[in-house]
Amino acid sequence: MLLLSSKKDWFGNIRGDVLSGLVVALALIPEAIAFSIIAGVDPKVGLYASFCIAVVIAFVGGRPGMISAATGAMALLMITLVKDHGLEYLLAATLLTGVIQIILAYIGVAKLMSFVARAVVVGFVNALAILIFMAQLPELTNVTWHVYALTAVGLGIIYLFPYVPKIGKILPSPLVTIVVITIFVMLTGWDVRNVGDMGQLPDTLPIFLWPDVPMNFETLQIIFPYAFALAIVGLLESFMTATIVDELTDTKSDKSREAKGQGIANIASGCIGGMAGCAMIGQSVINIKSGGRGRLSTLVAGVFLLIMVVFLSDIISLIPMAALVAVMIMVSIGTFDWSSIKKLKTLPISTNIVMLSTVAVTVGTHNLAYGVVTGVLLASLFFANKISHFMYCDISYDEETNTKTYKFIGQVFFNSSDKFYETFDFKEVLDKVVIDLSRAHFWDISAVYALDKAVIKFRREGTEVELIGQNEASKTIIDRFGIHDKPDEIEKVMGGH
Repeated sequence: MLLLSSKKDWFGNIRGDVLSGLVVALALIPEAIAFSIIAGVDPKVGLYASFCIAVVIAFVGGRPGMISAATGAMALLMITLVKDHGLEYLLAATLLTGVIQIILAYIGVAKLMSFVARAVVVGFVNALAILIFMAQLPELTNVTWHVYALTAVGLGIIYLFPYVPKIGKILPSPLVTIVVITIFVMLTGWDVRNVGDMGQLPDTLPIFLWPDVPMNFETLQIIFPYAFALAIVGLLESFMTATIVDELTDTKSDKSREAKGQGIANIASGCIGGMAGCAMIGQSVINIKSGGRGRLSTLVAGVFLLIMVVFLSDIISLIPMAALVAVMIMVSIGTFDWSSIKKLKTLPISTNIVMLSTVAVTVGTHNLAYGVVTGVLLASLFFANKISHFMYCDISYDEETNTKTYKFIGQVFFNSSDKFYETFDFKEVLDKVVIDLSRAHFWDISAVYALDKAVIKFRREGTEVELIGQNEASKTIIDRFGIHDKPDEIEKVMGGH
């Protein structure tokens, strides 16, 4: 059952979870508003979504301590839909996104994470750290010196406060930073940009809304491409975030349950007028660094977010953006894998290319999905190239019987099939050729095609060919797709009738 969670997940770290949840809630407000602006919708659409997704995922998610809400990666995919068809179609697409994610969860999409190489994960994390930092730059350009001073002081508090005796370990330094800088600006009266300048905060609780769109095939045609893209990117980012939080906390997560949970959370979000969302690496790192570990931290973040924007909006709107920028810069620094820079000298060139390509494409397109797909494809190609070099052949000749034995060792597939074929010497006059596959494995049709070509060519020269030693899997694929022992098939290939 999705809702079954251990007592430890909820009440094993109450103080840390409540305090970190408060920090996350404060950091979520400007981000949710900013993502709403990116998508072209009212700020409350992002804020309601963040509240709803965080609360729902606390109960049904597969990774305690991970924060899910409205995200920039998802907002970027919504721009065209909102522009061309409006908010109601976005809400319908959000509902469909949730349904697709639940279907994908039952199909077993979580298993696809095993195809994502470590270099891709590192590249993804580094790219995200860069994007988080770049997202803060508009708040640091064309501003007065006061903003730079506040940001610097904020970073100082974040990194130095933990060293304060006794209370340094109790209170999360990002929360202290936000409170201290807000009070300081109120006392000095400095004119700096604050949360209230980002947009109007909602003043009412969300209500149940069913998208006002025609329930027909035409609507499905409009929303399905967007919903499918949102579902894939949402799950990809959520799985990546879960992997990173797993490493930070040295615990395991249930990614299949996470996929179902993301789907349920998005359906709930669409039903209260919110946009689609997913796990957030930046906020999850804030949560972990601030001491959050359990499901309570995610629930508290969602509940505090709603309470603050609806009932405490006058106070929240006074928080200087410089304080939140300092927190997000800390997240950026904490997210980046600095050891990966040192390892560039020691790791294989192929690994470095995969990592750097993932970073370059992600930062260049501002699309995490493109970066990950690029990294996975490159990693697959490098792996295929590497494993093809492990195939070699031990050749022996028996003069008495005029027989040559080719004993292959290794993997035969699309990238090594040419090498397999070129190993044979077709110019020799032999009575018999033995192809020993006892230490080889055939993976695909390209390998079978190379074998067919070799056997048929030898037989054309009048040489007897014997195949020995195929393992069960290789025998199955050769029997199914091979034609060298099927005269009718050979006739068709050779142009016979």
